[in-house]
Amino acid sequence: MSSFTHVHPEGGVHMVDVSGKSDTVRTAVAIGKVILGNEAFNRVQENTLRKGDVVSIAQIAGIMGAKETSRLIPLCHAVLIQSIDVELTLLPDEHALEIRSFAKSIGPTGVEMEALTAVSVAALTVYDMCKAISKDITISHIHLLAKTGGASGDYRKTEAE
Repeated sequence: MSSFTHVHPEGGVHMVDVSGKSDTVRTAVAIGKVILGNEAFNRVQENTLRKGDVVSIAQIAGIMGAKETSRLIPLCHAVLIQSIDVELTLLPDEHALEIRSFAKSIGPTGVEMEALTAVSVAALTVYDMCKAISKDITISHIHLLAKTGGASGDYRKTEAE
């Protein structure tokens, strides 16, 4: 068990100590999709849902979610986020919304979890706001597109992955 970073060799869990790591600029980009179906998509596109502007509310929810990542994910470090952007794009051919987040921090640990949490919370908000129209909504393909900084170096998802 000693090869696990969050598990003591004798058992039990702990948060990894990052105090010895250097502060570097860290960025992460995550993406996901919410497939709404025809009626829900049209209502989002026309901004005619009784609950309000789905895109704007999901955007703010994603930003808020990113800021709460360490409270939601066990053993995840609290990261001082310098920037978090959440963008939602209508995909008419798929009756879907694409959600993309960009997170930036300067510190000893990365912001991948914050970017992924932003997309996830935004997607769940879209579901919540549209569920009265359709329960057949799919949240899918939430994943990391890119990250920079840190000991593991830069990463950019390729088409083959």
